[in-house]
Amino acid sequence: MNTIEGFARYLAENQIEAGRDRPLSEWSSFRIGGPADLFIAPKSEEEAAKALCYAGAHGIPLVVLGKGSNVLFSDAGYRGAVLHLGAGFDNIRRVGENEIYCEAGAGLGDLAVFAAECGLTGLEFAYGIPGSVGGGVYMNAGAFGSEVKNVIVSARYLSADGVRKELGVDEMNLSYRHSAFMEMDGVITGAAFKLAQGDPEEIKARMGDYLGRRESKQPLEYPSAGSTFKRPAGNFASALIDQCGLKGLAVGGAAVSEKHAGFVINTGDASCRDVLALIGKVKEEVFRQTGYRLEPEVRVIGE
Repeated sequence: MNTIEGFARYLAENQIEAGRDRPLSEWSSFRIGGPADLFIAPKSEEEAAKALCYAGAHGIPLVVLGKGSNVLFSDAGYRGAVLHLGAGFDNIRRVGENEIYCEAGAGLGDLAVFAAECGLTGLEFAYGIPGSVGGGVYMNAGAFGSEVKNVIVSARYLSADGVRKELGVDEMNLSYRHSAFMEMDGVITGAAFKLAQGDPEEIKARMGDYLGRRESKQPLEYPSAGSTFKRPAGNFASALIDQCGLKGLAVGGAAVSEKHAGFVINTGDASCRDVLALIGKVKEEVFRQTGYRLEPEVRVIGE
C-alpha cells in the first residue's frame, strides 16, 4: 500500500471526509489546476490535527486551501494532500463588545457583513475580497488603505504536529502581503478581531461603495486570482503594466485584463503554463522599460 492509499484508509477509518483525484480547478478562483492525489475536508480542529500529524509522520506533502482565491495550481495537479478548510470552519461569533472571533474557512466578505450587522466598523475593506479569513490572515490581505493588520488581535493555528497554538498580533510579523505564518508549517484555524462602534447604515454604505468600485474597475466577470503582482515600492503594478502597453497581452488562454492591467485573467481555457508564461513576459517587459522588478502575489502550487 503506497503512502497516499494508506493516508486515505486512515482518514476513512477516522471518518474524516476525503476524496481521491479531485480536480483543483473546481477549488481555484482561476479555474485552473489538475487533480490532487488526496483532497481532505476536515470538519473540526481535531480532524485537521489528525490529518496534519499523519501527513507529517509519513512524509506526505500537504498544502492548506481555503477559498482558492490567491493560488494557481499546476496543470498536473498536486502530488500530495490538499487540506481544505470550509464547512466546519466557517463560524463567526461576537466575543465581546467590540470583538469578533471568526474561523478560518469563513469568507472575508461574510466577516465584513457580520461586523456591519453588529454595528462594528473596521472591516469594510474586506467586503468583496473573495478569499477566506485564514487566507486573509496568512497574507495580511488589504484594500482601500486598510489591511488585516489594523484590526486583528490574535490567530489560532495548529502546528505541524497537530498542537493547538495562538499568536498575538505583535508576534505575527504582519507587513505588506506577509505574515509570520508564511515561514511556519501549520494551519490557521481562526482569528480574533477588535473593531470600533459605528453606525450600521454608514458602515453598509461604505461597503457598498467599495464593492461598486471593485465592480467598475476590476474584471470580475473572468476567473482570476485578483491582483497578480505585489505593489512595488514607490509605484503601482497596474500603472506600470499599463504604461508599458501590456493591456490585452495574451499567452494561450491567459491575458492581461483590458479593464485592469494588474489582473491576469483566464479568458476561458487558460492553463497554468499559460499564466506563468504571461507573468514572465510582463515581468520582463516592465523591467526592460521601467527598471521595476514585479513580484507575483499569487501562490503557485504544484509546479
